[in-house]
Amino acid sequence: MRTALKSTVLLLTIFSMVMLSGCTDWKKKYNALNVEHQNLKGLLDRERAEKGQLAEQYSQSQQMLEDLQKQIAEQKKSPAQATGFGDGYDVSFDAAAGTITVTLEDSILFASGKASLKSTTNNKLDHIVSVLKSKYSGKQIDVVGHTDTDPIQKSKWEDNWQLSSERALAVVRYLMDRGIGDDEIRAVGCGPARPVASNDTAAGKAKNRRVEIVVRMKG
Repeated sequence: MRTALKSTVLLLTIFSMVMLSGCTDWKKKYNALNVEHQNLKGLLDRERAEKGQLAEQYSQSQQMLEDLQKQIAEQKKSPAQATGFGDGYDVSFDAAAGTITVTLEDSILFASGKASLKSTTNNKLDHIVSVLKSKYSGKQIDVVGHTDTDPIQKSKWEDNWQLSSERALAVVRYLMDRGIGDDEIRAVGCGPARPVASNDTAAGKAKNRRVEIVVRMKG
Protein backbone atom coordinates (compact mmCIF):
# COMPACT_ATOMS: atom_id res chain seq x y z
CA MET A 1 0.00 0.00 0.00
CA ARG A 2 2.69 2.48 0.98
CA THR A 3 4.69 1.54 -2.09
CA ALA A 4 1.68 2.21 -4.32
CA LEU A 5 1.04 5.52 -2.59
CA LYS A 6 4.63 6.61 -3.05
CA SER A 7 4.43 5.67 -6.71
CA THR A 8 1.24 7.70 -7.15
CA VAL A 9 2.75 10.78 -5.46
CA LEU A 10 5.84 10.49 -7.63
CA LEU A 11 3.77 10.30 -10.81
CA LEU A 12 1.71 13.32 -9.78
CA THR A 13 4.87 15.26 -9.01
CA ILE A 14 6.40 14.43 -12.38
CA PHE A 15 3.10 15.27 -14.15
CA SER A 16 2.88 18.62 -12.38
CA MET A 17 6.45 19.46 -13.33
CA VAL A 18 5.76 18.59 -16.96
CA MET A 19 2.58 20.68 -16.99
CA LEU A 20 4.32 23.64 -15.38
CA SER A 21 7.14 23.33 -17.87
CA GLY A 22 4.59 23.23 -20.73
CA CYS A 23 2.72 26.27 -19.42
CA THR A 24 5.97 28.19 -19.26
CA ASP A 25 6.73 27.35 -22.92
CA TRP A 26 3.26 28.36 -24.10
CA LYS A 27 3.52 31.64 -22.17
CA LYS A 28 6.85 32.39 -23.81
CA LYS A 29 5.38 31.67 -27.22
CA TYR A 30 2.36 33.87 -26.47
CA ASN A 31 4.57 36.73 -25.31
CA ALA A 32 6.78 36.40 -28.38
CA LEU A 33 3.76 36.32 -30.71
CA ASN A 34 2.21 39.29 -28.93
CA VAL A 35 5.41 41.30 -29.34
CA GLU A 36 5.54 40.37 -33.02
CA HIS A 37 1.86 41.30 -33.40
CA GLN A 38 2.44 44.71 -31.81
CA ASN A 39 5.44 45.31 -34.09
CA LEU A 40 3.39 44.44 -37.16
CA LYS A 41 0.56 46.69 -35.97
CA GLY A 42 3.04 49.54 -35.53
CA LEU A 43 4.37 49.01 -39.07
CA LEU A 44 0.82 48.92 -40.47
CA ASP A 45 -0.15 52.13 -38.66
CA ARG A 46 2.99 53.87 -39.90
CA GLU A 47 2.35 52.71 -43.45
CA ARG A 48 -1.20 54.02 -43.29
CA ALA A 49 0.04 57.36 -41.95
CA GLU A 50 2.66 57.57 -44.69
CA LYS A 51 0.01 56.79 -47.30
CA GLY A 52 -2.11 59.61 -45.87
CA GLN A 53 0.81 62.03 -46.09
CA LEU A 54 1.55 60.92 -49.65
CA ALA A 55 -2.08 61.45 -50.61
CA GLU A 56 -2.01 64.95 -49.11
CA GLN A 57 1.28 65.78 -50.84
CA TYR A 58 -0.14 64.53 -54.15
CA SER A 59 -3.24 66.69 -53.72
CA GLN A 60 -1.12 69.77 -52.93
CA SER A 61 1.19 69.20 -55.90
CA GLN A 62 -1.82 68.72 -58.18
CA GLN A 63 -3.29 72.04 -57.02
CA MET A 64 0.06 73.81 -57.54
CA LEU A 65 0.28 72.36 -61.04
CA GLU A 66 -3.21 73.58 -61.90
CA ASP A 67 -2.41 77.06 -60.53
CA LEU A 68 0.77 77.24 -62.62
CA GLN A 69 -1.13 76.17 -65.73
CA LYS A 70 -3.65 78.95 -65.13
CA GLN A 71 -0.84 81.51 -64.67
CA ILE A 72 0.83 80.37 -67.89
CA ALA A 73 -2.49 80.66 -69.73
CA GLU A 74 -3.04 84.18 -68.34
CA GLN A 75 0.46 85.26 -69.39
CA LYS A 76 -0.22 84.10 -72.94
CA LYS A 77 -3.23 86.38 -73.18
CA SER A 78 -2.92 89.81 -74.76
CA PRO A 79 -3.54 92.81 -72.46
CA ALA A 80 -6.91 93.28 -74.18
CA GLN A 81 -7.94 89.70 -73.38
CA ALA A 82 -6.49 89.67 -69.86
CA THR A 83 -8.27 92.88 -68.85
CA GLY A 84 -11.61 91.76 -70.27
CA PHE A 85 -11.93 94.28 -73.12
CA GLY A 86 -11.15 91.68 -75.76
CA ASP A 87 -9.30 91.82 -79.05
CA GLY A 88 -10.01 94.77 -81.29
CA TYR A 89 -9.13 97.28 -78.58
CA ASP A 90 -5.77 98.95 -77.97
CA VAL A 91 -5.26 98.15 -74.29
CA SER A 92 -2.16 98.61 -72.13
CA PHE A 93 -1.51 97.82 -68.47
CA ASP A 94 0.91 99.77 -66.29
CA ALA A 95 1.65 97.64 -63.21
CA ALA A 96 3.68 100.37 -61.49
CA ALA A 97 0.96 103.00 -61.86
CA GLY A 98 -1.84 100.50 -61.40
CA THR A 99 -3.70 101.64 -64.52
CA ILE A 100 -5.43 100.03 -67.48
CA THR A 101 -5.62 102.27 -70.54
CA VAL A 102 -7.91 101.80 -73.54
CA THR A 103 -6.80 104.02 -76.43
CA LEU A 104 -9.19 105.08 -79.19
CA GLU A 105 -7.98 106.97 -82.24
CA ASP A 106 -9.78 110.25 -82.81
CA SER A 107 -10.85 109.12 -86.30
CA ILE A 108 -12.92 106.34 -84.69
CA LEU A 109 -14.77 108.80 -82.47
CA PHE A 110 -14.83 112.19 -84.21
CA ALA A 111 -14.80 113.88 -87.58
CA SER A 112 -11.83 116.16 -88.19
CA GLY A 113 -11.91 119.22 -85.92
CA LYS A 114 -15.19 118.13 -84.30
CA ALA A 115 -16.06 117.14 -80.72
CA SER A 116 -19.39 115.44 -81.44
CA LEU A 117 -19.25 111.63 -81.33
CA LYS A 118 -19.91 109.75 -84.55
CA SER A 119 -22.92 107.43 -84.42
CA THR A 120 -20.67 104.60 -85.60
CA THR A 121 -18.74 104.75 -82.33
CA ASN A 122 -21.65 103.39 -80.28
CA ASN A 123 -20.68 99.73 -80.48
CA LYS A 124 -17.12 100.44 -79.39
CA LEU A 125 -18.09 102.65 -76.49
CA ASP A 126 -21.01 100.45 -75.44
CA HIS A 127 -18.70 97.46 -75.11
CA ILE A 128 -16.28 99.53 -73.04
CA VAL A 129 -19.15 100.60 -70.77
CA SER A 130 -20.25 96.99 -70.24
CA VAL A 131 -16.71 95.95 -69.26
CA LEU A 132 -16.28 98.94 -66.94
CA LYS A 133 -19.56 98.16 -65.18
CA SER A 134 -19.00 94.40 -64.89
CA LYS A 135 -15.28 94.22 -64.05
CA TYR A 136 -14.26 97.67 -62.76
CA SER A 137 -17.28 98.97 -60.91
CA GLY A 138 -16.30 101.63 -58.37
CA LYS A 139 -12.88 102.27 -59.92
CA GLN A 140 -11.88 105.82 -60.82
CA ILE A 141 -11.83 106.53 -64.54
CA ASP A 142 -10.04 109.32 -66.39
CA VAL A 143 -11.04 110.14 -69.96
CA VAL A 144 -8.06 111.95 -71.47
CA GLY A 145 -8.14 113.83 -74.78
CA HIS A 146 -4.99 114.34 -76.88
CA THR A 147 -4.21 116.17 -80.14
CA ASP A 148 -1.31 116.62 -82.50
CA THR A 149 0.62 119.90 -82.76
CA ASP A 150 -1.15 121.30 -85.81
CA PRO A 151 -2.73 124.64 -84.88
CA ILE A 152 -6.51 125.04 -84.99
CA GLN A 153 -7.50 126.83 -88.23
CA LYS A 154 -10.95 125.90 -89.52
CA SER A 155 -12.93 125.12 -86.37
CA LYS A 156 -14.51 127.08 -83.55
CA TRP A 157 -12.02 125.91 -80.92
CA GLU A 158 -9.56 128.39 -79.52
CA ASP A 159 -6.72 125.87 -79.55
CA ASN A 160 -5.85 122.17 -79.27
CA TRP A 161 -6.26 122.28 -75.51
CA GLN A 162 -9.90 123.24 -75.84
CA LEU A 163 -10.48 120.65 -78.58
CA SER A 164 -8.93 117.83 -76.51
CA SER A 165 -10.98 118.86 -73.45
CA GLU A 166 -14.27 118.98 -75.38
CA ARG A 167 -13.61 115.56 -76.89
CA ALA A 168 -12.87 114.10 -73.47
CA LEU A 169 -16.09 115.65 -72.16
CA ALA A 170 -18.09 114.14 -75.03
CA VAL A 171 -16.88 110.65 -74.13
CA VAL A 172 -17.47 111.25 -70.41
CA ARG A 173 -21.07 112.32 -71.06
CA TYR A 174 -21.65 109.24 -73.20
CA LEU A 175 -20.35 106.92 -70.48
CA MET A 176 -22.36 108.69 -67.78
CA ASP A 177 -25.55 108.47 -69.86
CA ARG A 178 -25.05 104.68 -69.86
CA GLY A 179 -24.59 104.19 -66.15
CA ILE A 180 -21.08 105.23 -65.16
CA GLY A 181 -21.39 107.30 -61.97
CA ASP A 182 -20.40 110.96 -62.12
CA ASP A 183 -18.34 110.42 -58.95
CA GLU A 184 -16.26 107.76 -60.73
CA ILE A 185 -15.22 109.66 -63.82
CA ARG A 186 -13.54 112.87 -64.93
CA ALA A 187 -12.48 114.52 -68.18
CA VAL A 188 -8.91 115.67 -68.81
CA GLY A 189 -7.62 117.65 -71.80
CA CYS A 190 -3.91 117.41 -72.58
CA GLY A 191 -3.81 119.06 -76.01
CA PRO A 192 -0.52 118.22 -77.76
CA ALA A 193 1.48 117.94 -74.51
CA ARG A 194 1.76 114.13 -74.32
CA PRO A 195 2.60 112.74 -77.77
CA VAL A 196 3.22 109.01 -78.23
CA ALA A 197 4.83 109.48 -81.65
CA SER A 198 6.63 112.13 -83.67
CA ASN A 199 4.51 114.98 -84.94
CA ASP A 200 6.84 115.29 -87.93
CA THR A 201 4.93 112.67 -89.92
CA ALA A 202 1.26 112.14 -90.79
CA ALA A 203 1.33 108.67 -89.23
CA GLY A 204 2.79 110.06 -86.02
CA LYS A 205 0.19 112.81 -85.83
CA ALA A 206 -2.60 110.25 -86.32
CA LYS A 207 -1.32 108.29 -83.31
CA ASN A 208 -1.18 111.43 -81.19
CA ARG A 209 -4.81 112.36 -81.92
CA ARG A 210 -6.52 110.02 -79.49
CA VAL A 211 -8.76 109.59 -76.46
CA GLU A 212 -7.61 107.41 -73.59
CA ILE A 213 -9.95 105.78 -71.09
CA VAL A 214 -7.80 105.16 -68.04
CA VAL A 215 -9.02 102.85 -65.26
CA ARG A 216 -7.21 103.46 -61.99
CA MET A 217 -6.92 100.18 -60.09
CA LYS A 218 -5.24 101.80 -57.08
CA GLY A 219 -6.73 104.27 -54.65
